[in-house]
Amino acid sequence: MNRDPLQDREPLDVMPTQDREPVHVTVWDETAAAEAPRAVLVHGTMSWGTECFAAQRPLAERFRLELVDRRGFGDSPDIERSDYTVDAEDIGQLLGHGAHLVGHSYGAAAVILAASARPEAVRSLTLIEPSPLRTAAGHPTVAAALERIRASFGDVDEQLSPEEYLRRSTEPYGLPMPEPTPRLLRAVRSAMCERPVWDAELPLGPLAGATMPKTVINGTWETAHPDYRDFTGTALMACGEYLAGAIGACHVRVRGAGHAPHQDRPEEVNALLARLWES
Repeated sequence: MNRDPLQDREPLDVMPTQDREPVHVTVWDETAAAEAPRAVLVHGTMSWGTECFAAQRPLAERFRLELVDRRGFGDSPDIERSDYTVDAEDIGQLLGHGAHLVGHSYGAAAVILAASARPEAVRSLTLIEPSPLRTAAGHPTVAAALERIRASFGDVDEQLSPEEYLRRSTEPYGLPMPEPTPRLLRAVRSAMCERPVWDAELPLGPLAGATMPKTVINGTWETAHPDYRDFTGTALMACGEYLAGAIGACHVRVRGAGHAPHQDRPEEVNALLARLWES
């Protein structure tokens, strides 16, 4: 059957967890295979599946990509407070009998929990710029960043509008202020009341003992605004290195990339993912 390569298949709905409404999943599958290898991709904060992983679309020519919208983001239902533990339950159900698993930033915490609960269903695990800093709190760079971040977010004015929150999250760090579309502002609103991922206590033992291929990807942050790199980047790099060692993962540093190496250097990251998923 001929297919328009730009046409998405019907979106998936994950079965409800604990009587919650199902989450939305966009499927990109332009393969001719009846059973293409599955990859479940989980976005970070202030984003959604198709926005976060737009640059991975070429991989759909060889793999079935399932892009999750976490609750409160994209086309998934609202939630009073976004929570990586709730996300992990959704992801665990979506894994089914097995899939490759990718998580970026906040989404990496949910992916770690889901993979720890169901390691037998994870074909490979990729963490891109994981941000659960507390897991690496023994590292002095990470410990100092935790104190800065806790103090900074503790002082956030709860009366801020989503648009002003977005502005304060971008412009001071040399990042362009994106167009405040309704879809983006909803994502910002959800992010403003997320359970803090930097303080997530995550079990690493199950992953350390798991045999699936594991990779942690960090940018090298040399092109980022110095204030952004000093406030967040150095800690994220240290956290990624620590996590890779703790779970027995390969640690990859992508030069010229910041917090989103899969967006900043998509050809390099896509080649890495393809090798991993085919191995």
